[in-house]
Amino acid sequence: MAKRKQDDFEWQNEEQEEIIWVSKSEIKRDAEALKKLGEKLVELTPAKLDKIPLDDNLQEAVFLAQRLQKEARRRQLQYIGKLLRNTDVEPIQEALDNIENKHLQQQVVLHKLELLRDELIEQGDTVLTRLLNDYPQADRQQLRNLIRSAKKEREQNKPAKAYRELFQCLKEIFLTESL
Repeated sequence: MAKRKQDDFEWQNEEQEEIIWVSKSEIKRDAEALKKLGEKLVELTPAKLDKIPLDDNLQEAVFLAQRLQKEARRRQLQYIGKLLRNTDVEPIQEALDNIENKHLQQQVVLHKLELLRDELIEQGDTVLTRLLNDYPQADRQQLRNLIRSAKKEREQNKPAKAYRELFQCLKEIFLTESL
């Protein structure tokens, strides 16, 4: 048998890109992550889904998965994961993160309103004056009545009707200001 010369192997002389070996387990983990991204997309409302940059095939697959149940839905989610493997998922993930972050921001605002409500009941006029300086469109008389009623409810251990109404009133004030 003849020996081959070193020159016979051209691939040894040329600079080649480094080959990155990916394990089968890593490929499966990536596929599972894409499938979970697809599940998140399927769970979105149509209004939120319009805010996400999806190509036509992927959008149709998501809409179909929203209508399916049980085994058909599972297979459709597998298909969505396969479609996501062939697309750039970074813009999709960013848009999804923005939508989820908006929800978290709304929760933070609601917690701040709860704290403000408690401060109004505990401290009264000083906090109310500060609130009215920031939001002059607020109805001073209505707020004072709700604060007074909430204090009475708390003292007499009655159901917290005015307490909830005060929160709704504060929520309206903040929503009209943000629009």
